[in-house]
Amino acid sequence: QVQLVESGGGLVQAGGSLRLSCAASRSILSITPVGWYRQAPGKQRDVVARITSGGNTNYADSVKGRFTISRDNAKNTVYLQMNSLKPEDTAVYYCNTVWLGKDYWGQGTQVTVSS
Repeated sequence: QVQLVESGGGLVQAGGSLRLSCAASRSILSITPVGWYRQAPGKQRDVVARITSGGNTNYADSVKGRFTISRDNAKNTVYLQMNSLKPEDTAVYYCNTVWLGKDYWGQGTQVTVSS
């Protein structure tokens, strides 16, 4: 079993920045693919950014150039740096990883961007 814990969410004005963190209870985040997803009220959960075990990254078109996903293997943590935030970025953000064929999700962290 793996527990994922997100942190770093909060309330920020449009144009501001936040950095989300995803930590795991096992030292696996350096060897597993990790994704950040978000879900706004009444909407489906969508992928925001992904990083492979090899360090390759990809982003949703809506966040390209504003968000950066990265990992710190020594801290077993994956980050999502979010800059130039917009009100439409408001959502609960979740991290996800797959380990030994099983999907794991964190509990989510709320990001609210005011206009």
